[in-house]
Amino acid sequence: MPVESDDELREILQYDTIAVVGCSTTPGKAAHDIPKYLIDHGYEVIPVNPYADEIFGKQTYDSLDDIEEEIDIVDVFRPGDEAPGIVERAIARDDVKAVWLQLDITNDEAAATAEHAGLRFVQDKCIKVEHRRLLG
Repeated sequence: MPVESDDELREILQYDTIAVVGCSTTPGKAAHDIPKYLIDHGYEVIPVNPYADEIFGKQTYDSLDDIEEEIDIVDVFRPGDEAPGIVERAIARDDVKAVWLQLDITNDEAAATAEHAGLRFVQDKCIKVEHRRLLG
C-alpha cells in the first residue's frame, strides 16, 4: 500500500536530497514551482530533464542513472504510465529511499514494485502541500 499516514509522510519529508524527474524550466508550472519551493525550504534538489542544461542554476540530468550524488527521494512529475520505469531506475540506484508521485499521478504496478523492493511509495499527493501541512 502506498504511504498514507502522516507519520510516514513526515519521516519521508525529513530526507534531504530529492531528484525531480520531469522538472520544468517554466515558472508557473507545478514541475518548476514545487521544486523551487523545496529548494527554498532547505532541500537539495537535483533536476532531471533531458531537454534542459540547467534549472535553478543547477545542472540537469537526462535520467536518474546519470546522477552521481546520493538521492533520498525521487519526486515524479511525469505521467503515471512512466512510473514503473522510473521506479525500476530508482531501485537500480540502491540509494533511493522513497518514490513520490505528484498529485493526480498514480500507478499501482509501480507501487507494488517499489514496495517489493523496500522503497516507500507515495502517489497522488503534492510534496509541497504535504510539507506545508506537516512541517510548515
